[in-house]
Amino acid sequence: MPNHVHVIVWPMPNHLLSDILKSWKQFTSRRAKKILNMGEEPFWQPESYDHWIRNDKEKARIARYIRNNPVAAGLCARPEDWKWSSAYCAPM
Repeated sequence: MPNHVHVIVWPMPNHLLSDILKSWKQFTSRRAKKILNMGEEPFWQPESYDHWIRNDKEKARIARYIRNNPVAAGLCARPEDWKWSSAYCAPM
């Protein structure tokens, strides 16, 4: 998505989701700001929204939502067409 990211994360034991997100946001913001020639302004919004996935059925529902999000936003016709998705099928 152009203005947000969806991701399913399964933290390993003794790893906090807040620490994982902090590390991921720091790494990605440094790279993106360098590529985009941005200054010191924040790249990510300070908050994030998490959701506990309690079973495989819920995981499948959320994964389906994530895959279909670019389609629902009118950015592509099929999930496989969204280049930045795990559903993406690169042209041969």
